[in-house]
Amino acid sequence: MALGLMAGTALPAVPALAQEDTIKVGILHSLSGTMAISETTLKDTMLFLIDEQNKKGGVLGKQLEPVVVDIASDWPLAAELARQLIEVDQVDVVFGCWTSVCRKSVLPVFEELNGLLFYPVQYEGEESQRNVFYTGAAPNQQAIPAVDYLMEEEGVERWVLAGTDYVYPQTTNKILEQYLKDKGVAAEDIMINYTPFGHSDWQTIVSDIKAFGSAGKKTAVVSTINGDANVPFYRELGNQGIDAADIPVVAFSVGEEELAGLDTAPLVGHLAAWNYFMSVDTPENEDFIAAWQAFIGSTDRVTNDPMEAHYIGFNMWVKAAEAAGTTDADAVIDNIIGVAVPNLSGGLASMAPNHHITKPVLIGEIQDDGQFDIVYETPGLVLGDEWSDFLPESKPLIADWRAPLSCGNFNTATMTCGGATTP
Repeated sequence: MALGLMAGTALPAVPALAQEDTIKVGILHSLSGTMAISETTLKDTMLFLIDEQNKKGGVLGKQLEPVVVDIASDWPLAAELARQLIEVDQVDVVFGCWTSVCRKSVLPVFEELNGLLFYPVQYEGEESQRNVFYTGAAPNQQAIPAVDYLMEEEGVERWVLAGTDYVYPQTTNKILEQYLKDKGVAAEDIMINYTPFGHSDWQTIVSDIKAFGSAGKKTAVVSTINGDANVPFYRELGNQGIDAADIPVVAFSVGEEELAGLDTAPLVGHLAAWNYFMSVDTPENEDFIAAWQAFIGSTDRVTNDPMEAHYIGFNMWVKAAEAAGTTDADAVIDNIIGVAVPNLSGGLASMAPNHHITKPVLIGEIQDDGQFDIVYETPGLVLGDEWSDFLPESKPLIADWRAPLSCGNFNTATMTCGGATTP
């Protein structure tokens, strides 16, 4: 109790006395509810990465201690538990969230308490926050290249933009709709549909997609459907005889983990756009898969893109903390820009001043074993663009968290910070 009272004083020796023997790492993922199908493996990934780092001696001479919470696919709960992790558990860093509504729910907590969040999943962009590091794909690292591939390689002329009804699909589709129109696609050749989290009755919607694709123009579905709703969606595609040769689906939230629970036979040939696939053939990936499966105790457990994003983000945090000589948030923020660590595709991921990273863009075709045959890869790495060039209100905005700018939405037209409000 005395230490607790003294910790609020200005005595310089007290924090050292009160300092614990471990560095605590928060893990903020859904282990129940509609998003558990995707997020549970990310919790396991963080436990794996922490275990691997502890075998190397930990960080700054201390072992890492995971603190796991279940946000239960409940976004207000995510904010409460983020606060608990920082204020009560006193974690030094948090790895977590999947959906953008989760991220936006916890953002005010990280801002207020000056915490660190590493966010590992593709998202809609239109954001750059000082306390967040975006290690998943921005739209220019996933959605835009996927549309280009379908347009150029598959000759697609009609587009179904199908998503779960929340901010990531809505904003991504707003960007894609404008991008398609800029490419000359007529409004009547774009169909947009949203469904709630956990949606299960797809019969009418898939029937509508089938009818939309029967107009004599090559049609594709661009899917931002998230979570366990993907299982009945793909099942209904199979039920109605829609295969990839007729109407290909390119998904942004379906990877190896989601396919592990599906009968993949009707899905062969459909596509996903990510920045990593388990099937990537590199020594780095081979070693990662072997170590992961040994840790988890199963050769059946797959790897996927958000796992690689956690791998990259975790290693960047370790490197920045060691360069700073402390896990203090301000010091890590100052030291992480420019940090480069290996990805699993044989290259390097670098943290840019906008708190986004460089990535290759890959498009994979679903195989009957639930893996992906990589049919396209960008010739080089692509830096995540935090503000879309295809939205007029975003086009003049940039983010640069280095002094003296230190701004997440600097308007290059008005030369002011705070040039736009995030949607």
